[in-house]
Amino acid sequence: MSDMTSTADAPRSPGRPRSVRADEAIVDATLDLLAEGSTVETITIEAIAARAGVGKATIYRRWPNKVALLRDALRTLKGTPPEPAGRSVRDDLVLLVGAIGHHVDPRAARIMPCLVPEVNRSPDQYELYQGIIEPRRQMMREVLQRGVRAGELRADLDVELTMAMLTGPMLVQRMLRWHPDLDEATMPERVVDTILAGLRPRD
Repeated sequence: MSDMTSTADAPRSPGRPRSVRADEAIVDATLDLLAEGSTVETITIEAIAARAGVGKATIYRRWPNKVALLRDALRTLKGTPPEPAGRSVRDDLVLLVGAIGHHVDPRAARIMPCLVPEVNRSPDQYELYQGIIEPRRQMMREVLQRGVRAGELRADLDVELTMAMLTGPMLVQRMLRWHPDLDEATMPERVVDTILAGLRPRD
């Protein structure tokens, strides 16, 4: 589990160019198997290769191990994270909060709930999950830290706790459909504005 580096970031040796079509087929096969009930622990490179119609060597030329492949495949469920504009702490937070629990791939509705128990009981799966979430968490962390430096937010702000406060409501609503009367379209702004009211410097 310690090798979390994607081969997309690693230098490739000279030779035939990497096939984007094969990359997509492998990722799709991985997500299809997870959506059909395979767990992170039981899914195998052999099964992924068979579903994708490629050899195992094709997969290992792209990803060093199953963990790296799973991390990249699961990351595609959420799509590319939004990029804060950097002009307004409030607007940047609304943008990032709006992306919490949002997935561009419909298979996520079947995959993500099944991953929660595995993340809770397995240190390896927890590490995999953290590898996916931390880059997005860092984006929010930087927005809050920028707000502190600019004097828009309290100097004694607990950044890590604030991130949990901003993230929790959207996760609960989108994953559990906790309250049917809450409007998800306006919820990011309402969450941010409510929390910001307690984060601004005191007179």
